[in-house]
Amino acid sequence: MAIVIDSETKLTYEDYVLFPEDGRIHEIIAGEHHMTPAPGTYHQTLSRRIQFQLYEQIEERGLGVVFDAPTDVQLSEIDIVQPDLLVVLAGREGIVAPAKVIGPPDLVVEILSGSTEAKDRLLKRDLYQKAGVPEYWLVDPGRHEVEIYRLRQGRYEGAGVFREEILYTAIPGVRVDLRRVW
Repeated sequence: MAIVIDSETKLTYEDYVLFPEDGRIHEIIAGEHHMTPAPGTYHQTLSRRIQFQLYEQIEERGLGVVFDAPTDVQLSEIDIVQPDLLVVLAGREGIVAPAKVIGPPDLVVEILSGSTEAKDRLLKRDLYQKAGVPEYWLVDPGRHEVEIYRLRQGRYEGAGVFREEILYTAIPGVRVDLRRVW
């Protein structure tokens, strides 16, 4: 049910579950509805290749769980998103509920597209920072590179732009070989 904050009506998870299952991506950010078309095939190929590497090294070793879209992530009463990929590390599985993840994942990966780039670079980056997501990867399919942001004292700092390999610092030894992604 929508709520009123500072005299503005904001959508909540109760409103979110009423959105149609129409093949589009529906999200609520700061209580406002955002909708984008379903991702293209190259986007999905990159997502699967990154997910497979994370799954092998994290989930198969019992170090956490890896989810792909569409997985609902409720970061607050008025912030519900569907990241392309996310990781919840072992010991934090309590945030994984049957229908959604409730709270900030340990890693969020967004793959840029023409319809999502501005939202992913600005709106979602600010949202993930505010929610306390420790690490955020922005995958740029056109440039064949990944920008990484890590949370330091409540603010994201750029950790670099990577074209060949990413080391996931939360788990020593976990890496994504980008040469196998592109």
